[in-house]
Amino acid sequence: MKKEKFYVVWAGVTPGIYTSWVDCQLQIKGYEGAKYKSFETRKDAETAFTSSPYAYIGKNSASKIQKQNNIDTSLPASVIDNSLAVDAACSGNPGAMEYQGVHVASRQQIFHFGPLYGTNNIGEFLAIVHGLALLKQKGYDLPIYSDSVNAISWVKQKKCKTKLPRDSKTEELFLLIERAEKWLRENSYNTPILKWETKQWGEIPADFGRK
Repeated sequence: MKKEKFYVVWAGVTPGIYTSWVDCQLQIKGYEGAKYKSFETRKDAETAFTSSPYAYIGKNSASKIQKQNNIDTSLPASVIDNSLAVDAACSGNPGAMEYQGVHVASRQQIFHFGPLYGTNNIGEFLAIVHGLALLKQKGYDLPIYSDSVNAISWVKQKKCKTKLPRDSKTEELFLLIERAEKWLRENSYNTPILKWETKQWGEIPADFGRK
């Protein structure tokens, strides 16, 4: 069994103690001057959180870690780096579809789903809704980038307007679509859904790299 770790974030989007590296990443990546460290026990983490971070980390630790992990943080000035990017890929259209969400600044994968028989547009739609639900559940105030005009429009209309036939092969997918549409109808959110401008910025960070 994987041993649980505790992550102290002294300076980040929301300072605190986290038990997931992904949750910690969402607080620190793209946050200038982020200060954080992992601990083996909650007691040690709680003690550290009430102390000065410089008692546990060096002043340049965050930038060193980025360099060690070879993280490319070069993004256009107009891109909000502390954000979530979503994208889908499909082998054939329709075909084996999957989607993922990636933190823009760190390129850390936050979630992944699939493959499941479907279309690229459906995957893009489901990815945005997945991101919205996750960010609301976690209480994170991050925008979502998508490069799909159709998917963004469908989310705003709270309806996946696919022309894919519903049959035995697609039934599982349509159940997911219904669940996503239900979530949109029953939940409010303030998360900005932004269009990723591929022509200006290059491929979205959540791209599967299969083009």
